[in-house]
Amino acid sequence: MIFFVTASMPGCLFSDDSSVSFKKCDDEDNCLTIAFETKEEYGNTEENPQELADRLSELLGMDVEIYPVSGPGATIEALRFGHADLGFLDGGAAWLSWQNHNLQVLGAEQKQDGRPFYNAIAWVHKDSDMALADQDDDNSTDPFALMEGKTSCHTSALGSSGMLLPMGWMIDRGYIEVVGDPDDISSLPDTVYNYFSEDSSIPDSGTKYHKYIGSLRCLAEGGKDYISFAKDPTVPDYCGNEDPDDNEEWCFEGEFKDVNDYYALPTFGKAPSHPIMYNPDYMSEEMVQLIRDAFAEMSSNSDDVEILQDVMNTPGITIIGTEEHLGNYGSLIEDVPGINAYFQEKYD
Repeated sequence: MIFFVTASMPGCLFSDDSSVSFKKCDDEDNCLTIAFETKEEYGNTEENPQELADRLSELLGMDVEIYPVSGPGATIEALRFGHADLGFLDGGAAWLSWQNHNLQVLGAEQKQDGRPFYNAIAWVHKDSDMALADQDDDNSTDPFALMEGKTSCHTSALGSSGMLLPMGWMIDRGYIEVVGDPDDISSLPDTVYNYFSEDSSIPDSGTKYHKYIGSLRCLAEGGKDYISFAKDPTVPDYCGNEDPDDNEEWCFEGEFKDVNDYYALPTFGKAPSHPIMYNPDYMSEEMVQLIRDAFAEMSSNSDDVEILQDVMNTPGITIIGTEEHLGNYGSLIEDVPGINAYFQEKYD
């Protein structure tokens, strides 16, 4: 009896009601389409990008439709061929789409501190020769030249702040010579190990020294001859909290006794936040301005900021242009061996 009853209700047992469907535009001539990497289902309604689309629709006075995409490559193609009007990309994908397809930046997500970027920097011990050279009033010694032979701690093989920006900056300025094929990204690890120590950390995902927290831990456990390539809020985030219980247990072991023992060298450059991209071949300047005004409005009141935080994990959108947001980043990373070919292959 149970078998026959269940067999007669396949829709109840096997339906795909949990998958998300998005509203379609009623008027295709008055429609804004947003390419968005969507989930199959959302645990909280507030996370659904339809919330963003509905609010933009109110502000713009037009239909707004979500165009689901599978990743950055699909977002670039959707914008390139006019299937979507707006799309969200990471810094690398945005730079590639700008260089190869002339996609432009309309605005950029803010980090939690309100900036549309992080500074890529090297954290060292305050008593290291690098820190002391940086503090020397007569500037007789270059702190970056003293990095040769030190143990470098990177966030990952291709992280922006933890690898691409510092390596691109140092290669461009002649501190580091590329080892191997300058057009092949696989030359990057050999270049790192040749200039820094053979014990330098280029961690795989999920390993002890992976990401910003791992790079800083590598420095904390290493000491004065180690370098953590990371972003400027890294030490404050993990070791600079007022409540000692909120700091990582490894922050003040070994040669690091308190947060002031961590020293930040001058920045290598800005790692851009995720920009909102559009194709000027399919969007007028008037429409770009209307959308910028709408995002500016959303970033100025608490109710809309809650939508941005829930859907996009950002407290606001900074209105910014392409050159200002991506130009410095591109000029810094272009000297990394094989970086253009790498991004091209990745986002294809």
